[in-house]
Amino acid sequence: MKIEDYGIIGDMHTVGLVGLNGSIDWLCVPRFGSDACFAALLGEEGNGHWKICPKESVLQTRRAYQGNTLILATEFTTESGIARLIDFMPVGGKNREVIRIVEGVAGAVVMNMHLVIRFDYGRTVPWVRHLEEGGLIAIAGPNALMLRTAVPLQGEELSTVARFSVAAGERMAFVLTWYPSHEEAPGPIKVEPALDGTRRYWEDWAARCKYRGPWHAAVLRSLLTLKALTYAPTGGIVAAATTSLPEFIGGVRNWDYRFCWLRDATFTLYSFMTAGYTEEARAWSDWLLRAAAGDPAQLQIMYGLAGERTLPEFELGHLRGYENSRPVRIGNAASEQFQLDVYGEIMDAMHAARASGIKTDQQSWHLQRHIIDFVMAHWRDPDEGIWEIRGPRRHFTHSKMMAWVAMDRAVKAVEQFGLTGDVEAWSAVRAEIHDDICRQGFHTGRRAFTQYYGSVELDASLLMMPLVGFLPVLDPRIISTVEQIERELTADGFVLRYRTSASGHVDGLPAGEGAFLPCSFWLADCLYLMGRSAEAAALFERLLAVRNDLGLLAEEYDPKAARQVGNVPQAFSHVGLVNTAHNLSPKTLAPAEERSAV
Repeated sequence: MKIEDYGIIGDMHTVGLVGLNGSIDWLCVPRFGSDACFAALLGEEGNGHWKICPKESVLQTRRAYQGNTLILATEFTTESGIARLIDFMPVGGKNREVIRIVEGVAGAVVMNMHLVIRFDYGRTVPWVRHLEEGGLIAIAGPNALMLRTAVPLQGEELSTVARFSVAAGERMAFVLTWYPSHEEAPGPIKVEPALDGTRRYWEDWAARCKYRGPWHAAVLRSLLTLKALTYAPTGGIVAAATTSLPEFIGGVRNWDYRFCWLRDATFTLYSFMTAGYTEEARAWSDWLLRAAAGDPAQLQIMYGLAGERTLPEFELGHLRGYENSRPVRIGNAASEQFQLDVYGEIMDAMHAARASGIKTDQQSWHLQRHIIDFVMAHWRDPDEGIWEIRGPRRHFTHSKMMAWVAMDRAVKAVEQFGLTGDVEAWSAVRAEIHDDICRQGFHTGRRAFTQYYGSVELDASLLMMPLVGFLPVLDPRIISTVEQIERELTADGFVLRYRTSASGHVDGLPAGEGAFLPCSFWLADCLYLMGRSAEAAALFERLLAVRNDLGLLAEEYDPKAARQVGNVPQAFSHVGLVNTAHNLSPKTLAPAEERSAV
């Protein structure tokens, strides 16, 4: 299936992808990145999946989330009747569970169930034994899965199958529970109370949303998605639920996104704060400070959901990848890169938190001062840049700009919030960085800021210049840069990060990737700030139109193929949607104005 054919269910510990055909093809438990993983999305037939669908041909399939929840209902219409499949993960329980309820809506429908359990990304076939009371237990190494159901099961070629009929008014439940194999199997869950409790939780959470603009439904679905991508015990927000979904079908730009990126921090804070979710914003802020604690020289651009630092990258050669897009990668070597911009992101996030009323203690400010000391000593160094270039280090213009942001927010911490620091020295370095960027980052012949010093190439990250307040949005250099990005760095109106090259001269990789959706939201923000409100709204509507039928966005969009590409659901894309909606909505707090006016 296409990437947009999947919806998500989750419990803020893990996420499952549910296909339009009734198949759960991607499920990591108990946390993102665990080796207890169904891997059909990445692999070949015979790898893990759990499909429940009608035996006969389906005439029509409709699906939707039930209200403002993560309870997904898929309705299959056949010649003999209509059956509904309800998928969800209970919230707040001790165990990680997936519950699937088959409900008869009209007539009588014969259903098939096919369960293939493969741990360790499809490499490990578990030992399975059936339970006398109905169901089964599958064990391999540290992982165990228990399936409970009243439907009779049978084994078939290292998988489990069932055939049953459901008539109008009947409901049949399947409960899949993960637990550590060395522990006693957990007791049964009461399905209907779990469904009711999960529905109440999500509806109550959604009711707290303070956004009242014209795109309320889209904003709320994005916020629910961000909440689903949050790891409840720590407050960390994963960049996406998947790994190695390609940025270009058949290409090699296939990365593991099941980690937390520091550079998402400020955008994420604004998306939660402006919508009224201060609790989530505070948890994310606390996670950020814990992850960044330590020697600034050892700061990473990304961490695990609990702040893990060791994220080694390796390839799974036994998997052919999504639509033959190899390699399939686990872990992310970019965690070892030096990216100067993340220091600015931390300082900007902390500034946004203070401005939003989230208090930080003296220990937090002590850490931030160490970060400033590091920036002062290293802002002249080349780095790998925001796009995690796997080529040589360069003096990327965006990286230098974010070093300026770090110094600027440090100065404002003293001037606006009364914290202690050497404002005179910090102001001098801030001015020095600003002059350096304007002198070396702006190409006079091209009349635009360029990707790195001495380059003539454009880069969508430079759309951030007015958004972070580096230069006024109506500065002629900004206007010219934005206009050239519109003209030369878009595909069917959607923004590319930069022009990839067959020679890989910029990033060391073959050419080819989709339009980067967060950058497209940035362009809409810039157009709005420039007074081009109608064009900004038109671009925003086009971005809303590429969401799938459930309101979900991947990382990128391929305008030629008219399909989503990259990992899904992508937190950065949904954060961009929420913030741009606020920017374009009358009488709401506008993150672009807040951040650019600091």
